[in-house]
Amino acid sequence: MTPRDAARSILESALAAGDVAPLVRRHLRVDPRHGRVHVLGCGKASGAMAAVAEEVVGDRIVDGFVVVKDGYGARVRRVEVSEAGHPVPDERGLAACTRLLELARSAREDDLVLFLVSGGGSALTPAPAPPITLAEKQEVTRLLLASGATIGELNAVRKHLSLFKGGQLARAAWPATVLTLALSDVIGDPLDVIASGPTVPDPTTFADAREVLIRRGVAGRVPASIARRFEAGLRGEIEETPKPGDRLFGRVTTIVIGNNGLITDAAVATAGRLGYRPHLATRELQGEARDVARDLVARARRLEPPACLIAGGETTVTVTGRGKGGRCQEFALSAALELLPTDRITILAAGTDGTDGPTDAAGAIVDAGSVGRGAAAGADARQALKDNDAYRFLGASGDLLVSGPTRTNLLDLYVVLRS
Repeated sequence: MTPRDAARSILESALAAGDVAPLVRRHLRVDPRHGRVHVLGCGKASGAMAAVAEEVVGDRIVDGFVVVKDGYGARVRRVEVSEAGHPVPDERGLAACTRLLELARSAREDDLVLFLVSGGGSALTPAPAPPITLAEKQEVTRLLLASGATIGELNAVRKHLSLFKGGQLARAAWPATVLTLALSDVIGDPLDVIASGPTVPDPTTFADAREVLIRRGVAGRVPASIARRFEAGLRGEIEETPKPGDRLFGRVTTIVIGNNGLITDAAVATAGRLGYRPHLATRELQGEARDVARDLVARARRLEPPACLIAGGETTVTVTGRGKGGRCQEFALSAALELLPTDRITILAAGTDGTDGPTDAAGAIVDAGSVGRGAAAGADARQALKDNDAYRFLGASGDLLVSGPTRTNLLDLYVVLRS
């Protein structure tokens, strides 16, 4: 098996460990005292989760609706699956969010609202607080993404522009019982950050959201309606999101059914079976993608071959160019530029959801020949990195990793093989 084949096998085993079907079956228990069950959900994996919930709950489901990213649908009978835009929200997401709130409000006190949530759920459920428009919320999302904002920072802002996020779905479902099954795509599994926490208390405030805009240098560029809302919130003129201690959360249970630990543990085990000494660097990889790539290559060079350095997490990209790519592709391109012709190092970086940025690629696999292959095809690796144009370069070098939707979402996986 070549190192590139080994890297693919490690990724495949990791994705198998993140399959939502056994995870939902393991954790979904419905109290017989709850007669009617409403299945709601949002996120890239929520369609697949709903399909399993149908198997477990059966004809006790009276209605259901989940919203997924385009291409992430699932075969269901009782639950409606709708698709919407991601990472920038669109009108379909707005309509889907309105439907979710309507169904939550229809639940009776003795009903159960089963909420299935995974990464991507925040962008898929825009419910801008009037008079903010969807276009204005799209604009602030684009500004924050381009600034390199973390998912926690992005969601702190989203929650304070929304009628759905930050515990407000739980508020709509009150006094029904709510059971949330969450697939975490966030480092450390903070419940309020996964899809912006529609059914959990929100510890962030209008002041926190405003500080994100200032810290990321976009406070003076957001639409006027958003600036006015934050100013009104700071003055106490707008009700805050539900906070810890609110009585409504006494009827809410949240279970994290899977996280990045499943992915990295499976990767470690498979690397060992393939004859590499596995080294788990971290499950909390963060930072600017190109900088983190250089660091992991340097660490891999210090390992005695055959070795495999594994990391899970989510890097960020501060966009200054006009190219196309995603954080895993930028990581891979930066890593390729660090490799010498004599380096027997192969690097895989991939989103476990099957997509990386606004592209059809999950990430890439690169080695010491990547820069040369790209150059032979007329592409310049250093210029591509400068332009944030990793997708086009890696396409030219033949290094893109295209898996299609995986219907799970457990952060990104980074595999560095030294053979």
